[in-house]
Amino acid sequence: MRPLDDPGAAELQEPRLPLTDITPPAASEELAAAEAVETPGPGSCWLCRSSPCGSRAQPEAKKKAPCPGLGLFYTLLSAFLFSVGSLFVKKVQDIHAVEISAFRCVFQMLVVIPCLIYRKSGFIGPKDQRIFLVLRGTLGSIAMILLYYAFQTTSLADATVISFSCPVFTSIFACIFLKEKYGLWDALFTAFTIIGVIFIVRPPFLFGSNASRMSESYSDHLKGTFASVGHAVFAALTLVILRKMGKSVDYFLTIWYYVVVGLMVSTIILFILGEWSLPYCGLDRLFLMLIGLFGLGGQVFLTKAIQIEKAGLVALMRTMDVVFAFIFQIIFLNDVPTWWTVGGALFVVASSTGAAIRKWCQSSK
Repeated sequence: MRPLDDPGAAELQEPRLPLTDITPPAASEELAAAEAVETPGPGSCWLCRSSPCGSRAQPEAKKKAPCPGLGLFYTLLSAFLFSVGSLFVKKVQDIHAVEISAFRCVFQMLVVIPCLIYRKSGFIGPKDQRIFLVLRGTLGSIAMILLYYAFQTTSLADATVISFSCPVFTSIFACIFLKEKYGLWDALFTAFTIIGVIFIVRPPFLFGSNASRMSESYSDHLKGTFASVGHAVFAALTLVILRKMGKSVDYFLTIWYYVVVGLMVSTIILFILGEWSLPYCGLDRLFLMLIGLFGLGGQVFLTKAIQIEKAGLVALMRTMDVVFAFIFQIIFLNDVPTWWTVGGALFVVASSTGAAIRKWCQSSK
């Protein structure tokens, strides 16, 4: 999960689908990790990337085609696992969001170290890419912390929906830093996203008494909203950096910098805030472990989905994150979303879906 979340080069694509595709709201980092995985060629193994691989030395003609719809099932399963991880973050209220991020980094580090040793990739990376790796780790860890904070301060549905605005910021930053085209359709999708976020925030100077009816927690709602927007911004910058590095850096190495820098950033923030404390409740400890497990599982299934299914279909199926967020909020948190949230979700999802369909059509020409 989005922010191993809870438990990572750069586009959800067949090979050239631009960055405006849907980015998983609750798991931008997991998507970034999955996007960095190069689909193996004939006779190669997706684990070791060798060609031919001993485990796949059989002739290509004898290979079985993937089951129809299996990639979409993997995508749906990854969305479910990411959303469950987000729910656990919401349930862990006695632990600061930064501390949850630190636990996630430790958990994911235990997985990444053996992978780096096995792949003999090293732990530092190419000299000309190290600055980008450090930036990727810094920005990605900040995005993770902001997302967890948003889950804890505002509703699960609101935070998830606003996080879906990441593709809008990605297209803007890609235009600025990578000189990619930003056209009229991109501006339209940006406007739709802004309208959706406004519906969710419901600023008093626009909605008047509607905002004041929200109970005394409106200030927390506002903090969570800004944190969600901040997550979308930093996650978009992370994707742009991954796109800049391309495939010149090993996939696991980008995650390594992410967890190492993330752990350092989280530790420094916790030291400044004085919020470090071990979870006293056994249930909170269980949630922390499940956050990591479900996030890792979601990342694995998303990676497999990208390898065997068209990127456009995977991007569209990722909107199920929003559906799961609404369902979990109603069933497990006894919190029925307002019609303003539903309306905002429709605008944001329509924007992300429209961008995905447009780029999908462009790539198929």
